[in-house]
Amino acid sequence: MAKSASGSDTVIIKKYANRRLYNTETSSYITLDHLAAMTREGRDFKVLDARSDEDITHSVLTQIIMDEETRGQTLLPVNFLRQLIALYGDSMQSMVPQYLEASMEAFRRNQQQFRSAMEGAFSGGPFAEIAKRNMAMFEAAADAFKPGAKPAAPAGEEAPAKDDELTALKAQLASLQDKIDKMGK
Repeated sequence: MAKSASGSDTVIIKKYANRRLYNTETSSYITLDHLAAMTREGRDFKVLDARSDEDITHSVLTQIIMDEETRGQTLLPVNFLRQLIALYGDSMQSMVPQYLEASMEAFRRNQQQFRSAMEGAFSGGPFAEIAKRNMAMFEAAADAFKPGAKPAAPAGEEAPAKDDELTALKAQLASLQDKIDKMGK
């Protein structure tokens, strides 16, 4: 998440005793799903207990993770959770948060580099043309399964040109078959 030096980009969320979350930026009540979306967008926010002004961001983020995990969006393997729990109270406990942060940041950088490399690999050269053709074939196949849809010719091609190409291929195939027959005699 991006943080500004002055903290002015940080959205303050107030959590009331009735468990409702209030976004002070938009002056509206929000849900944990809204906070999850804000996190994915890279928006920085701080959740404060409305009564005591205590920073409860950590527990709210943990609650979001638990909600995601119970919805079937499992991201944390059981073995990892066991290892994490085992580290509580360990002499190395104070080092774990910094290690996990550094590991996640490295993962995020590697993920971005991988995406950039893949985009670069498919943006030009022979792979780009193959990817375009594969996408056109995929779209044509998907269109074929739509009820009442007529198969469309790929962009830039006309049906007569396809027929001519098919005729030429049939002639070549017949010629090759004749050569095979002559070799077999």
